[in-house]
Amino acid sequence: MRNVFVFSILISLVSCVQKESQAYRIQVGDGFLVNQPATIDVSQLEGSDFELRYQDKPVTSDYDVKTKKLTFVHKAENSGDYTLVKLAESKKNTPALEVKKENGNLQLRLQNKPVVQYRYEMNYPPKGVDSIFKKSGYIHPIITPKGDTLSRINPPDHWHHYGLWGPWTHTRIDTTRVDFWNLGDGMGTVLFKAFKNTHSGNSFATFTASQEHIDFKTQKTPQVALNEDLIVKLRSLNREDRYMLDYTTTFTTPLKTGILFEAYRYGGGLGMRFTERWHKDNCEVLTSEGKNRLEADGTNARWAIVKGASTDGKGTSGILFMSYPKNRMHPEPMRVWPIDGNNGRGDMFFEFCPIRHKEWQIEPNKNYELKYRMVVFDGNLTAEEAEAYWQVFAHPLETKPSIN
Repeated sequence: MRNVFVFSILISLVSCVQKESQAYRIQVGDGFLVNQPATIDVSQLEGSDFELRYQDKPVTSDYDVKTKKLTFVHKAENSGDYTLVKLAESKKNTPALEVKKENGNLQLRLQNKPVVQYRYEMNYPPKGVDSIFKKSGYIHPIITPKGDTLSRINPPDHWHHYGLWGPWTHTRIDTTRVDFWNLGDGMGTVLFKAFKNTHSGNSFATFTASQEHIDFKTQKTPQVALNEDLIVKLRSLNREDRYMLDYTTTFTTPLKTGILFEAYRYGGGLGMRFTERWHKDNCEVLTSEGKNRLEADGTNARWAIVKGASTDGKGTSGILFMSYPKNRMHPEPMRVWPIDGNNGRGDMFFEFCPIRHKEWQIEPNKNYELKYRMVVFDGNLTAEEAEAYWQVFAHPLETKPSIN
């Protein structure tokens, strides 16, 4: 069911000495309604000590001092006015979404539970496995709101698989091929360098990590072939069964001759190795173009739902992956493992792969960006909801002064 939904947000700023109001309009557009992030530009209002309310009830929000914007979650069922109220004094509440360091990991926590973790210290493979497979700078685990772990690292069939990550595979530096993905070849790797910032808040928690793509092959000593900033943002959807995760990578090469990403079925973008619990009999794929797991590999899509059996066997859980319209080769090519892979087990691997069908020349000192969004869920997520979430990603909610 699709519909158009338009409503006004009336922002009333009230203080002891003045009363100001500004009407705002949010247009969701043509699509099935879902809870979604929304932003209000409050630069015209003085100060930052205010509270957003809906029907006189507080709405959790975050105020960015630099951009002077307020971020919150707009619930699909809300159709009335929001009010912004000036507070006599600041409220000091514990953020609902937190960033916390623990044992070499940076955790993104929702309601005091870790749901997404970024590994910044070096991880070594199990005892007896070549240490060439050591790595930092990847996301694992990804945990559903109910507590199911969906990601996997260092599976025996592919020791170099690291949860959610995006190294480039077949690349060329000058005339030499360098592989940053298959660590066992010893050609290259991607490692964490430093955190640029972190933020805990009521509607989102985020961090920016600097990562280096290191070339071991073309020089006598290792050299940095790519500098990358990875921005990961955990967003609340004000639902007990879902949350949103944004993954944005911006990168540049310092190499004088640049670097060529050769066309290949793996590389860059956004790749994820799923839990060992999932196999050919209990895991499904559905793409925006209606392709299933048997058909999806090598095709293009705006979004893809990957889901499988829950730990308790009583339902499903999964991830909706979305590609941003400005990404290279969007709708983006995908790598989806064949159902008879891994000696017939049919383990699950998914990737948006922007170089699958066409090479990409990366010029020196030029900035490149790829943006992805995920919705991690327990239960079910329909194709109609997936399309609505993608529409929100492609055309985010905007607030505009209404015409009086």
